Amino acid sequence: MKTLTSLFRPAVLLAALPAVLAFSACSNDDDNTTPTPDQGKVLVVHAAPNANVKVSVLADDKAVKDLVYGENTGYQTLTAGSRVFKVNVAGTTTTVVNSTQNVAKDKSYTLFAYSPSNQANSIGPLWVEDDLTAPAAGKAKIRVVHIGLGAASPVSLYRTETSGTASLLIPNVSFGNASAFTEIDAATSNFYLANSSNVPVLLINSKSIAAGKIYTLLVRGSSTGLTTDLQVKTEFIENN
Repeated sequence: MKTLTSLFRPAVLLAALPAVLAFSACSNDDDNTTPTPDQGKVLVVHAAPNANVKVSVLADDKAVKDLVYGENTGYQTLTAGSRVFKVNVAGTTTTVVNSTQNVAKDKSYTLFAYSPSNQANSIGPLWVEDDLTAPAAGKAKIRVVHIGLGAASPVSLYRTETSGTASLLIPNVSFGNASAFTEIDAATSNFYLANSSNVPVLLINSKSIAAGKIYTLLVRGSSTGLTTDLQVKTEFIENN
């Protein structure tokens, strides 16, 4: 003899089946979540005085940003691996820089598009890895990148102390090269870049250096620049 309970049991099981299937589907969706790919960062700087035109930066043929001379893209997050960077004359398919870089997981890089020679329209790539490890408390980090065409080479970075003496911070950075980052005190200071005879060639007055910040001191321009902005000068890029 079938009891009322036994008659209801199949109906209860059938009613519960959609919920079980839905839970199973949700569980499968969770299991199939696409993991975030490994990523790195790249910053591109237009610092080619002999190619003083507006350019378009592309990463793997995808538009990043248009730049005029002296501008940069800011850090762009990209999937780790071999990435192809192009710098095109803006509004055209004319490629003036074509450079491949292996972007490693959690690493940061700067691509400087600069003029390696006095030739008209000279432009080429300089890749530098960026160590963005935070400085110690009360400190900042600074490096020198020298792409000033026709400027003194090498140059050394000094800080003028309140006593009137000069402290050597970064020695002998030659054209087309970058120094490593070095830690310095956070303060407002006067700096200068000196040539190989220790004669100051570029002065940097009353520069505020903030604790925790990371700076690139860029030497850019050309000794034959026709305008003030194209002449050799220094520029600070904040890397964080």
